[in-house]
Amino acid sequence: MQKINIIIADDEELFRKGIRFLLERETNFNITYEAENGKKLIDFISYSEEKPDIILMDLKMPELNGVEATKIIHQTHPEIKIIALTSFDGKSFITNMIDVGASSYLLKNTSPKMVIHTVNEVFKKGFYYDDKVLKIIQENIISSSGKRIKSDLDKKLLSKREIDVLELICEQYTTAEIGEKLFISPRTVEGHRNNLLLKTHSKNVAGLVIYGIQKKLIEISPDFNI
Repeated sequence: MQKINIIIADDEELFRKGIRFLLERETNFNITYEAENGKKLIDFISYSEEKPDIILMDLKMPELNGVEATKIIHQTHPEIKIIALTSFDGKSFITNMIDVGASSYLLKNTSPKMVIHTVNEVFKKGFYYDDKVLKIIQENIISSSGKRIKSDLDKKLLSKREIDVLELICEQYTTAEIGEKLFISPRTVEGHRNNLLLKTHSKNVAGLVIYGIQKKLIEISPDFNI
């Protein structure tokens, strides 16, 4: 089983130690660093040779908060997946973190099982949203009246193959599974994924899913569960 390298960024030492104890019980999780603020997190990533796969990011931290740290890391190391793990549950906080590139959003009162599940899902698929976050995304899309999307599918923004790949991403298939379904190599899938990111101006795979929701490639319903 492939190891997932994880950094915990939170200004509360007791919380960091507690979540570390929880995660280290999983055989495929490897905690590589704990950061007490965003500045130390950025410094560590800048100088460390081994980059994390996932960062569990608190929002309110001294010196540099989680939103600003996420924005910087997404620009310098877009391959690193960031999961917001915070006590703030307001719509503005959730929307802001997703906008700057977060792949998931969890509250600190969530269950340990959900934290573990989310880490695994984000590592495999690049994103994970629960029902509450999906509802906020949908409301934000409706309120923005589609202003975030530059072009529509019917204006030939995407090729037929890119639409096929996007639909399968929205259906939660991994790169390897998409390749098998479309009879193309994983490298070709990644090429299509990169083109999709560029054409839709999405920051990450999570952004592609939001695009899919807006373009009605996937529908949010009571039994919809990413």
